[in-house]
Amino acid sequence: MPAEVHAPLFNAPAVNRAGQLTERVTAGLPQASAPQGRMPRANFIDEHIFSRIERENIPHAPLADDREFLRRVRLDLTGRIPSPAETREFLADTAPNKRAKLIDRLLDSPEYSDKWSYFFLDMIRANGKMGRGVDLFHMMVKDSLAANRPYDDMVRSIIAASPKSSYTVSAAGPIVREHVEGKPGEEIDNRQLNKVHQMDTHDELAILYGKLFLGINLACISCHDGKRHLEKVNVYLTGKKRTEFFHMAAFMGRTRYVPQIEKREAVMGHFMVDDYGPGYNTKADSMLRIKRFGGPSDPAFVLTGETPKAGEMPRDALARMLTSHPQFTRATANLYWARLMGVGIVEPFDEFDLARQDPKTLPAGWDLQPSHPELLNALGAWFQKNNYSIAGLLRVICNSNAYQLSARFPGEWRESYAEFYARKFARMLTAEDVHDAIASATDRPGNFKMGRRGTGETVGMAMQLSMPRASGELKSFMQAFGQSNRGTPPRAPSPSPLQPIMMMCSEVVNDRVLAAKDSRLERFLGAYQDDAKVVDELFMASIARMPSAAERALAMSAMKANRVEGAQNVQWALLNLVEFLYNF
Repeated sequence: MPAEVHAPLFNAPAVNRAGQLTERVTAGLPQASAPQGRMPRANFIDEHIFSRIERENIPHAPLADDREFLRRVRLDLTGRIPSPAETREFLADTAPNKRAKLIDRLLDSPEYSDKWSYFFLDMIRANGKMGRGVDLFHMMVKDSLAANRPYDDMVRSIIAASPKSSYTVSAAGPIVREHVEGKPGEEIDNRQLNKVHQMDTHDELAILYGKLFLGINLACISCHDGKRHLEKVNVYLTGKKRTEFFHMAAFMGRTRYVPQIEKREAVMGHFMVDDYGPGYNTKADSMLRIKRFGGPSDPAFVLTGETPKAGEMPRDALARMLTSHPQFTRATANLYWARLMGVGIVEPFDEFDLARQDPKTLPAGWDLQPSHPELLNALGAWFQKNNYSIAGLLRVICNSNAYQLSARFPGEWRESYAEFYARKFARMLTAEDVHDAIASATDRPGNFKMGRRGTGETVGMAMQLSMPRASGELKSFMQAFGQSNRGTPPRAPSPSPLQPIMMMCSEVVNDRVLAAKDSRLERFLGAYQDDAKVVDELFMASIARMPSAAERALAMSAMKANRVEGAQNVQWALLNLVEFLYNF
């Protein structure tokens, strides 16, 4: 179990992998000039990052130019590439605060709530098990982001959802999502209730909440004590016992997941959630882990041992304790930092070792886990002080010069520079990013139907959906680029041999590059008789820059023999560039 659950800890450090990837991705780009003088501090993030860089005499990249910054922040905050008009307007703007104004505008856009609600539903693995509730839950998260609802309040509503139906009320959705179907359990003699393995569902929720909201992986201690199992993995969890996990899962012990009955049969996907259960049974059999061996079944928070107040509903108590603990703010800040910066201050984001966070109390023989512990604490404190605003957290990171460094590095890159965030790390676009970028570049949106059975509104972008809904060729394309099935935790996309095959052969690409069906290319060819103009506009629409003289000449030569076919080949080539498929 430890080897499987904690496998990411035994790989090469994520920060080194990010540095190596960025070095490969930017190898063909013009080399950046070394920055001159002391890097200005835009906010407290820069003070932490650049003070350490200067103290240890580490070279770093210069600030990204406007074109590089625009495409990066557009993808990071909205999952969309910039339009040609947006690129030209931003590049022509001479205002000194134009980057800050752009960040504010993006965070106030519908695309922002599309992007980050999809991300959150990936993280919580909201899928078809929730029935129609997945769409309602998506609506709740999306509206919460658009309204800048405090994140701690949103998380409390998720954990402490009142007795409601997941089919008609959004807040109950994520509780039902983690239900475990199985044979009747010994703890309840009720055919309807036993369609869900109640105790295993409590366990799965405890693990999910620990990973997503606290950054702590409790999976191993759900099966056995940490001692004699986790000594090489996690010092803090070595001191935790399985009985402490029982206490954590017991916050859900009174919760029941009751399938709806239709024609005398329980219908999975439609649930009532209430809190009239008998409590957590520490002797119940399990379908997922070894039999529970008994012990206390009262709720107690795994990080502090705190128990509910007199008369307090257990799930209400867990929601209160979890969101008021400093680890909640630190884990959240680290998760969103990792999404923007390419690698977390603690990696993986859900493998915090709480015994290795402070250099003053570091156990002998162990390395400090956070790359920047003071910055991590400062980000968590800032997040709490600023009303747990996700938009605010993203804004303060994006406005830092640390975020705005170029991915191009002057001189020789060394692996040891990576932990300093001495350059901006490149990342591969997600499956949804890739699809939506292709749709935007060609102006040929997709055709997705909202709603569980595809009967709702039609939308053009994958990021607008509540969950993956592709089928056929598009499903194969998205899976090749790492789209999450939401049955297992999502992972960062990584290169695979299937991806170039899909980019070369899939109709998802090849149909869209045609000068047909009112595509952007068809309109360009009709509007411009000058082939150079067509080439320039294709470059701007696809990779947000003008072509070099050599690139323009090569593209025009392709159009010389057959104008339409040559232009289609140019569009196809642009979509296959590393510059298109990566964000840096």
